[in-house]
Amino acid sequence: MTEPVQFPLAAVVGADDLKLALCLTAIDPQIGGVLIEGPRGMAKSTLARGLAALLDDGPFVTLPLGASEERLVGTLDLDAALGQGKAQFSPGVLARADGGVLYVDEVNLLPDALVDLLLDVAASGVNRVERDGISHRHSARFVLIGTMNPEEGELRPQLLDRFGLNVLLDGSPAPEARQQIIRRRLAFDADPQGFSAQWQAAQAQLHERCQAARAALAQIELDDASLAHIAAQCFAAGVDGLRADLVWLRAARAHAAWRGASQIADEDIQAVAEFALRHRRRQSAPEQTPSAPPPPADQANEPQAGRSDWGALPPQAVNGGARREVPNWAKKP
Repeated sequence: MTEPVQFPLAAVVGADDLKLALCLTAIDPQIGGVLIEGPRGMAKSTLARGLAALLDDGPFVTLPLGASEERLVGTLDLDAALGQGKAQFSPGVLARADGGVLYVDEVNLLPDALVDLLLDVAASGVNRVERDGISHRHSARFVLIGTMNPEEGELRPQLLDRFGLNVLLDGSPAPEARQQIIRRRLAFDADPQGFSAQWQAAQAQLHERCQAARAALAQIELDDASLAHIAAQCFAAGVDGLRADLVWLRAARAHAAWRGASQIADEDIQAVAEFALRHRRRQSAPEQTPSAPPPPADQANEPQAGRSDWGALPPQAVNGGARREVPNWAKKP
């Protein structure tokens, strides 16, 4: 059976913040996935499916509403275990999503226990099923994308915090953008293959940029200066726990790799600040937040790229100039 043609991510009009957040999670899946908030009809599933194409066309698996815990984690056949001396495992949704994207629409309508289990597996990358003293474990490494309409109910803060990044979609695009969205959708519906062919070059460019950023990620230092700046802003925002600091630092490094830079700069920290803080902020930050350290001399003349530059080709990484010392905690073993 032929797989249906998916709408190219590169052809999506607007939603620049969400496209950037998705690309960052494709670069570093350890960021922890994305929670998308917004009303119905905003192409949330189309954008999430586009992420799978950036993960070397990994599987895109949807968790249906009303799914049971067994359908999520899989089941063990005890009769087979007793008769054959080994566990017979029937894979669930988590096993099918390994290496790709797990999409959970209206995650706020799932039972809290199911969401908690889902987020635990997403964080560990391993699913463990136990029944009557028999256990089975398998790899479950996927990028978790959840969507919700806040008008239909909220997630508990403890569950919100487990999503790495949070993006709010604008439910009312400008008239010009609305027209462009409708034109592209009609063109795709009329000829999916032809429409995708028109966007093949742009889609390939986007895929190559993510691949290059993934390859360069390990070379970018998680330096003390960036961590100090992020920790101070998390403290000023009154966030609970330390997950925001870790997610923010990882996302800033992924953004630096996305730009093609050799180290984290203030623009990387600020570009992902709202993604990391929006669902964790407990109080308004004071008017004056700690200022960021000045960029290294070797970045003084680099082109500046922000959140609106998600589709541009990255500048060449700058390798010259003085480098900051790598702290012991950031060095690879």
